[in-house]
Amino acid sequence: MQIVQTVAALRAAVADARARGERIGFVPTMGALHEGHLSLIDLARAQCACVVLSIFVNPLQFAPTDDLAKYPRTEAADIALAASRGATIAFVPSVDVMYPGPRVVSVIPDAIADRWEGAIRPGHFAGVLTVVSKLFNLVQPDVAVFGQKDLQQATLLRALVRDLDFPVTVQIAPIVREDDGLAMSSRNRYLGVDDRRAALALSRALSAVSGRFLAGVRDATELCATGDAQLRLESAVRCDYLSIVDPVMLAPVDTASVGDYVMLAARVGGTRLLDNHRLGEPFPVLR
Repeated sequence: MQIVQTVAALRAAVADARARGERIGFVPTMGALHEGHLSLIDLARAQCACVVLSIFVNPLQFAPTDDLAKYPRTEAADIALAASRGATIAFVPSVDVMYPGPRVVSVIPDAIADRWEGAIRPGHFAGVLTVVSKLFNLVQPDVAVFGQKDLQQATLLRALVRDLDFPVTVQIAPIVREDDGLAMSSRNRYLGVDDRRAALALSRALSAVSGRFLAGVRDATELCATGDAQLRLESAVRCDYLSIVDPVMLAPVDTASVGDYVMLAARVGGTRLLDNHRLGEPFPVLR
């Protein structure tokens, strides 16, 4: 795997791949890779001979209340993992490379970003869309792969490509879970033993909602109450939101339909976790 740290080196590496007639797949990350990230590489690799993985902890997407300095950084291990799954180029820029001067232009999302994560983390999605726009311009991929776990982010990135006419196919890979149901996340490493156990309330809540939906319940308030009841069983879990939303604008619905999502965010001890599930699909069996 080729490791590049500058814009010029990245463009040269991608140009070489293009000259060989290779399609370009792209997996942007902030590092701290786990099996969920590696599944994105697998999906890109299945379609593209060249897979670019970026590792960049983007300061623009951290709110003032977030702790940028504490975000896990495991660059050497990340590069080894990515190489083992077939990534061919790792782009590992510094902040100065990505933002070399005063920044006067950002990508500001519309209403879909004002709710859920956007309401709790003001400016977060502007930071995400700005850095991904820059990365799309640098890599110029044919295919970009993101994960479903960050559902609102994935929805906004699809809108970014559609509304700004990026010539990129965006694919959303399914959530990868631990054997006991916990959605894989870089933030899981913050969980102590007790909080790790308590965090299973999130997947249990989604499983309970999914089960009620498959049993015929369609009232969103009733479905959410089912999920809330599971979360309240763990005193360490503080729910930020749990809602049934449509798949296009992620707006709350009164009556749930197949294809809607149940999405939630909760704090487990000092760690904030996200999860979601598409209604109508069986939830994975929890162990």
